[in-house]
Amino acid sequence: MATILIPTPLRRLTANHSKVEIPGETVGQLLANLEAAYPGIGERLLDGDGQVKRFINIFVNSEEIRTLQGLNTPVAAKDQVSIVPAMAGGR
Repeated sequence: MATILIPTPLRRLTANHSKVEIPGETVGQLLANLEAAYPGIGERLLDGDGQVKRFINIFVNSEEIRTLQGLNTPVAAKDQVSIVPAMAGGR
């Protein structure tokens, strides 16, 4: 199972876990299984079309999935998947 790193703003949806192990062969499967395990987290990550929201970045190890195969990016059992919400603010 891959390890998903949960950012602080979403931890209330994962019982305050900063890391969760979720099965799946692609990022899309991981996110579907994450939603099944922690209902409500999917709507924070995916838009109405089932795509990653534009202000959410997801990395497999150190590679951003938009530069790979998006939600079809393969994931191995030892991979680390990071969910990184974009920061806003400043002038």
